[in-house]
Amino acid sequence: MGRVTRSQHTDLPSTLGLPLALVLVLVLAGLAFGLPLVDEAVPAQRAIPDGAAYEVGAGVTLVPPPGATLDVTGTRPGDDRGTALFRIGPVRYAVAVQPFDGDLTAAAVRLRQRITGTSGYQVTGTQLAVSTAGGLAGLQGGYTAGNRGGRYAVFVAHGLTIEVTVSGGDLDLDRTLPAIDASTRTLRYER
Repeated sequence: MGRVTRSQHTDLPSTLGLPLALVLVLVLAGLAFGLPLVDEAVPAQRAIPDGAAYEVGAGVTLVPPPGATLDVTGTRPGDDRGTALFRIGPVRYAVAVQPFDGDLTAAAVRLRQRITGTSGYQVTGTQLAVSTAGGLAGLQGGYTAGNRGGRYAVFVAHGLTIEVTVSGGDLDLDRTLPAIDASTRTLRYER
């Protein structure tokens, strides 16, 4: 039977495990500290060309307001659903498309419930009929949340609901709503 000497017992650097463990620790440290730095270096908002149609998802397009930027943190295009988040200064303009098998009234009730289900949000005034240049009929209304105001619109087309929500400070909203309304009128379903 062979004998193990004391130096063989304590000679850890010569084993394969320690260098491998050190490499693994360095890789994990690089990921833990490097990825957040890369994430911060990449801007969340991207410029989009004025006047060009943007595909939200599921065949729904719209022309964003002039000067709007695309916020990639809230934008998720897809084949059967999608979300686009635009920023016009401090105003948030979101368009969401998803499958829906109800009518326009049911879609409006669902959106209103989602708005009022958020703490501090309440719907104001009555809903009004609205339509797009492409012929989509919808309903729109307003809501408030503390010192912020908002507007919503909902459309139903070919098994989809298209929800538009806008929020911002009252002065900012007053300034940007005409451009947002014009953008919302460009909504189209193209499939």
